[in-house]
Amino acid sequence: MVATLTGATPKHQQLRALILGMATPGQAIPSERQLSADYGVSRATVRAAVGGLVADGMLERVQGLGTFAVRPRLESHLHLASFTDDMRRRGATPSTRVLTLAAHVPPPEVASALVLGARERAWQVERLRLADDEPMALETGWYPEALFPDLDAHDLTDSLYRLLADQYGRVIDAAAQTLWAQTPTPRLVELLALPDTTPTLVFQRRSTAQGVPVEHVTSYYRGDRYRIHMDLDGRRFHS
Repeated sequence: MVATLTGATPKHQQLRALILGMATPGQAIPSERQLSADYGVSRATVRAAVGGLVADGMLERVQGLGTFAVRPRLESHLHLASFTDDMRRRGATPSTRVLTLAAHVPPPEVASALVLGARERAWQVERLRLADDEPMALETGWYPEALFPDLDAHDLTDSLYRLLADQYGRVIDAAAQTLWAQTPTPRLVELLALPDTTPTLVFQRRSTAQGVPVEHVTSYYRGDRYRIHMDLDGRRFHS
């Protein structure tokens, strides 16, 4: 026996605190039987403590493998910022791998969003975004070739927004963004190292610089490692 729980605080709450103290993100906690033996409590008390932590999103049960401590999710406020700056604000170290960089005629939906002619080309930039060396998002962006000549001559592993501003004088100052959840494709599962049942959060954004469309980007974020925070102002609600 490791310890006996004593005091006025309910035993399941004491055990909850002990489990949190021993939990290592991504690693399994001891079994219910082991916890019951170690701390001299009933299995019902263990189930109450563990169940509460699962409900709070701090632990996750994996069928056939056990109960695991959940990795903390990186939280982002909805605002206009590059991935690089966003991750640094969250206390993570960002990095990028460029998977695709080529100029060609984009799909009709993208051409329409960027107000391109039928044969006008755009740069397709596909990048794998990482936080603390862990895959976080797959991002596919389109940028008009006429506005950004020789984009392929630049380093796109840092902030693309900063590059567009510094090298081309195009400061992205407004955007319209749509968000939804989606089951990942096999390629996304592989690139993002996703557990089989993890959905992706999909962001699709059209950005402008002084009213000129300069970006159409779709980003697929890991649903188990990323969350969104929104502040809602009730003064703007009229119905």
